[in-house]
Amino acid sequence: MPDLPPLVQALLNPNTYPEKPFKIELIQTQISFVFLAGDYVYKVKKAVDFGFLDFTTLEKRRFYCQQELLLNRRLCRDIYLDVVPITQVHGKFTIGGEEKIVEYAVKMRRLPQDSTMDKLLKARQVTPKMVDRVAQKLVEFHRQAQTISKGFGHLETARLNIKENFTQTRKYVGDTISHGTYERVQNYNRSFMDKNARLFDKRVKGGRVKDCHGDLRAAHICFGNEICIFDCIEFNDQFRYIDVASEIAFLAMDLEFYDCPELAKRFIDTYVELSGDQELRQLLDFYKCYRAYVRGKAESFKLDDPLITGDEKGMISGVARRYFLLADSYATRSSDSPGRPA
Repeated sequence: MPDLPPLVQALLNPNTYPEKPFKIELIQTQISFVFLAGDYVYKVKKAVDFGFLDFTTLEKRRFYCQQELLLNRRLCRDIYLDVVPITQVHGKFTIGGEEKIVEYAVKMRRLPQDSTMDKLLKARQVTPKMVDRVAQKLVEFHRQAQTISKGFGHLETARLNIKENFTQTRKYVGDTISHGTYERVQNYNRSFMDKNARLFDKRVKGGRVKDCHGDLRAAHICFGNEICIFDCIEFNDQFRYIDVASEIAFLAMDLEFYDCPELAKRFIDTYVELSGDQELRQLLDFYKCYRAYVRGKAESFKLDDPLITGDEKGMISGVARRYFLLADSYATRSSDSPGRPA
């Protein structure tokens, strides 16, 4: 494994934690170190700047830890516990304390890993009734979520987000994404937005742009007595203040990524029936394409992380390619009739 920073090495030692867990497991994302520590999880943000997020200073990481705590309690209220300081004295790191604060972590209760939707989908253990429960929870969440009328959700915001996608993925053409896919998806996105400007405007005026979760994928849904939907977007309001159609399309796309199109259809149908938002269907393929492309981009970013091993990067490349191909499939099937109902 590549050399880990001293702080990360210290957090792999159970004695660093107040609970003194039996062992520590490390999971890395492109923006965080996640430490599974017994009954708890500690999440530390990496000091990275990707343009759409900036965690490069301690104060920024503290602020976004606090945002993560506040925002995730909306859909997972009993799991997100606190933002805790990490201190250092004479070279020794400790979670808590009143000495020199060198980092912050979000502390959470540990969810059962075998109960997340992605794991259950792989085991073919997700039922239509489980999908209905997710849809019901989201309908209620969206009803209560703040409605955004200015600054977000407009067509120009969508154009900027999509332009950024293609700028940031150009370097991966020929690696995780083919030139043909890159061009087809880009052309489809532009065509759809040009032909459906009035629909985007209508959605904003109709109150369909909300303060959403923003990263609604299968890996962020855990089933239990209550459904916990965790790990929302806290680092960029523009990615969280979105049309609810984009939110629903994200999970529908991910269900199709796991080869469960029937569950994707059930999820969409249940949400539309309970919300009354029939118009949402006209945007689904566009937003599915967008979401699949973003997932391909996010996976590709991991290839630039020197702390992720070569073996892991091999698997990451495969996942990224699958998401880009899925985005291409939506663009291809929709290019002849953009805006048609799904």
